[in-house]
Amino acid sequence: MGRIDRRIEALGIVLPQPWTPRGDFLPFRKEGRLVHLAGQICEWNGAVTCHGPVGPGGVSVEEAAKAARVCAINLLFTLKEACGGDLDRVVQVQRLGGFVAATIGFSQSPQVINGASAVFIDVFGEAGRHARTAVAVAGLPVNAAVEVDAIVVVD
Repeated sequence: MGRIDRRIEALGIVLPQPWTPRGDFLPFRKEGRLVHLAGQICEWNGAVTCHGPVGPGGVSVEEAAKAARVCAINLLFTLKEACGGDLDRVVQVQRLGGFVAATIGFSQSPQVINGASAVFIDVFGEAGRHARTAVAVAGLPVNAAVEVDAIVVVD
């Protein structure tokens, strides 16, 4: 078991079971040292954990941040596959893109996507710090509240 796997275990993070993408796309694509991770919704073992929209009359920011955490854990699973099972190969998380299905006028997307950012920083330390986009959108696949994608540098 590698250093990052031990950290994941110490943090109490459990990676999901393997799944099949909902569309005609690859879960990740490698180009040189870059791994582009396809967007992951807040789905756990086949069930969406949080449905949108986020904002007044809908899901709370706190619930949505927990959903963003689920997205990040799904991304960790895919990243581990991209690294041949060895997350110690991660050099730097470059960027996260966060999408929040939200009510009109919702302005707290950054607070929601902090749930995903925290996972990468907790797991990878300084190498988990990243550039980021956090935007509100009208809808996401299967009415999920949150979706997150990432770009990661690996050895």
